[in-house]
Amino acid sequence: MSSDHEERRPAFDGYFADPFVLRTGGGYVGYGTVPPEVPGGGARRDGREFRLLTSDDLTRWTDVGGALERLPAEAGADYWAPEVAEHDGRFYLYYSVGHGDAGHHLRVAVADQATGPFVDSGVDLTPDELFAIDPHPFRDADGTWYLFFARDELEGERVGTMLAVDRLEGMTALAGEARTILRPDADWQVYQRARSMYGQVYDWHTLEGPFVRRRDGRFYLFFSGGSWLNETYGVAWAEADHPLGPWERPAEPRRVLHSVEGRVIGPGHNSIVTGPDGQDRIVYHAWDRAQTMRRMFIERLRWTDGGPRVDGFTG
Repeated sequence: MSSDHEERRPAFDGYFADPFVLRTGGGYVGYGTVPPEVPGGGARRDGREFRLLTSDDLTRWTDVGGALERLPAEAGADYWAPEVAEHDGRFYLYYSVGHGDAGHHLRVAVADQATGPFVDSGVDLTPDELFAIDPHPFRDADGTWYLFFARDELEGERVGTMLAVDRLEGMTALAGEARTILRPDADWQVYQRARSMYGQVYDWHTLEGPFVRRRDGRFYLFFSGGSWLNETYGVAWAEADHPLGPWERPAEPRRVLHSVEGRVIGPGHNSIVTGPDGQDRIVYHAWDRAQTMRRMFIERLRWTDGGPRVDGFTG
């Protein structure tokens, strides 16, 4: 782990965006996005999408290939943000696929092992959405499964991508009751000013990358905001008494992760996993110095009376 006064060191040196880490009986499995233009990315060397990493201790990682069998080309060339849930002995990989930054919909693939290979279930989970990305499956203590995700909305004071949730009916179908739970509310969440979208021009805002953690009877929703392309990207949080909300931001708009000059650029799209020592870790990606590669970072997440904190980041 890095000290508070030096450049953060990645947990894995290769390209590994949108990192999600699953704790299994045999250790940890990491799932990440690798764009088609990255050497070795896109269609992986074994013909599969999403890079797979394994580790015994969250420190030393081994690349074990690709996770997902590719869909026909017409479905899209860009596969984003995998997350995996285990249920009744099977593993379900949720992801989006589309063409560039357009036409993304959510899908789910199934495997008998955490390392796959995952085969798509043949279901478009969000056929009626303009654009849907970053699915996050979450199981409540009563056994109910929910799928949090990001979707485009063109109404409101701050137009853009915002967070929604729906119940899962089984692991491969949504209830069709999606509701928006968190909207942009600050300038740091601007993705791009005067962005042309859907035939109009907007100051486009973005909330994405939802991840929920239950602690002491409360639910904490971590989310990324701003532009993943640059230093504006960061992670904030909200909390609620129920997965469906209402979700409330802290009185002081404090971010858990944000760019720190000389240490980290554009940290975001986090997941949370319990380490071998029983302590929570926050897993996220950030840019290298040349901003050519998003790499995975892992740091201790502290729970304080004022909410979740990561050492070295304030405000």
